[in-house]
Amino acid sequence: MEASCISYKETGFFSPTVIDYLENRTDLQPFYGQRPDMDGFAQLLKNKKVVANREILHRILTKQYTHNTEEADNSKLKIQNSKLVADNIDLLKEDNTYTITTGHQLNIFAGPLYFLYKIATAIKLAQQLKTAHPDKNFVPVYWMASEDHDFAEINYTNIGGKKVHWWYEASGATGRINPDTMRQALNQYKGVLGMEGHAGEVAEIVETAYTKFDKLADATRYLVNALFGDYGLVIIDADDHEFKQQFAPIMEQDIINQNSFKNINATNEQLVKRGVHIQVNPREINFFYLKDNLRERIVFEQDHYEVMNTDTRFTEAELKQEIADYPERFSPNVVMRPLYQECILPNIAYIGGGAEVVYWLELKSNFDFYKVDFPILILRNSALVVRKEQAAKIERMDLSVADLFKQTDSLQSAWIKKHSNHNLTLQQEWREMSSIFEKIKLRSYKIDPTLSPSAAAVQARLKRAVDNLEKKLIRAEKRNYQVRLEQLSAVKAELFPKDSLQERTENFGLMYVKWGQLFIDQLVRHFEPLAFEFTILSEE
Repeated sequence: MEASCISYKETGFFSPTVIDYLENRTDLQPFYGQRPDMDGFAQLLKNKKVVANREILHRILTKQYTHNTEEADNSKLKIQNSKLVADNIDLLKEDNTYTITTGHQLNIFAGPLYFLYKIATAIKLAQQLKTAHPDKNFVPVYWMASEDHDFAEINYTNIGGKKVHWWYEASGATGRINPDTMRQALNQYKGVLGMEGHAGEVAEIVETAYTKFDKLADATRYLVNALFGDYGLVIIDADDHEFKQQFAPIMEQDIINQNSFKNINATNEQLVKRGVHIQVNPREINFFYLKDNLRERIVFEQDHYEVMNTDTRFTEAELKQEIADYPERFSPNVVMRPLYQECILPNIAYIGGGAEVVYWLELKSNFDFYKVDFPILILRNSALVVRKEQAAKIERMDLSVADLFKQTDSLQSAWIKKHSNHNLTLQQEWREMSSIFEKIKLRSYKIDPTLSPSAAAVQARLKRAVDNLEKKLIRAEKRNYQVRLEQLSAVKAELFPKDSLQERTENFGLMYVKWGQLFIDQLVRHFEPLAFEFTILSEE
């Protein structure tokens, strides 16, 4: 593949706040730590205070990977085959080792492409930081959102224009769900893959992942490791007693004193004044109560702590005891999960999508309150994959791939104006009419100064009429080029399903069928995490 880039702003798919962050807008600076560049990392590494217990981290990760290997039952693809993963887990015990973390839900079959793009960005950034700081080690980490309970967000994927759905009524943390009811979805997914290219490899990966493990978290670890294990990616499941034990003092303090609610609300008020659209709002208590098949909010009602939709209640003393004895039963929500992450990992960067970067801006005051270092926020790499036959069509239509980022109607209008044998713009005529109107307004003013607004109003009405006429000219010419425009729209729809980015819809499966592991290699090769440009990958 060959790579080219366009700016995120030029794509039209990223929020003003994300663009402002990338462009270093001054009034956003209080809401994050260091800038997302090599100077920022150098500065952070000078002062980084690691609060994570490295021995516990090493022990739990080793246990999780060992469990996966035993469950996989001697599969050719079992996790222990990646020596680099084991080496990276060992490196986490060293004081000069830091993590580069991204996180995502446990989408079946790895969900949309950006799931993979997040991880590839983390891997590439870890490589670049090692080059810049050879005396230190940097480990890419995928944090599984195994405690998330929104099953409806992860139980499907779109591949080759078909929606593959896991029909199942689930409750509780998704990481604890047994994937043994996925057979119908598995068969459907493998059916779309077909029999050519690397289809057999993908089929074996997903078959093993979803039939050899009794928890979705373990299945996801297996699948992601099969794709990225050769790059040393470490996958962590934070739904663990010992991890939560480290976080227990903050859990207790925050539930009782509602600190995150106060801190984040105060920050959000400041962000709103700066025109930022708030992504998440804190609750008075930002923790769920977690057991098998149960993840419900904790609320404070009438001097007691209650678990919603259950009969479970605690006095303050009982709550403290429950946290001390069973910290794993307390699950952070979206505003507390980042703090939990930074407490159990020696982390220096978080890689997320646009919405994630914005909601992390809401959190820094809470990190400061609990005296935990705020990581550097990195917008994950985004990409558009263009097959050879699609590139040929685009070239025949005298377009660039960058042109396709326009909305369909705007794209068609621009193409018509460029290729029509007629002049479809009335700009020159309007300039001539404007010159005449200036004379009319001047004459009107000399006769009666109060007539100037009337003349200006007539001019405005005529401008609207001329603009409407220009649109009619373009629509008429579109009818003359209907076949070519249909071809254009078809290519646009292939690359931008429902006028959205390919990465937000399409699954990786068919791309892996075509290119195999080379697809993953190309992502890591071409992504530039600190360049902050949208990558277009075109098949040569």
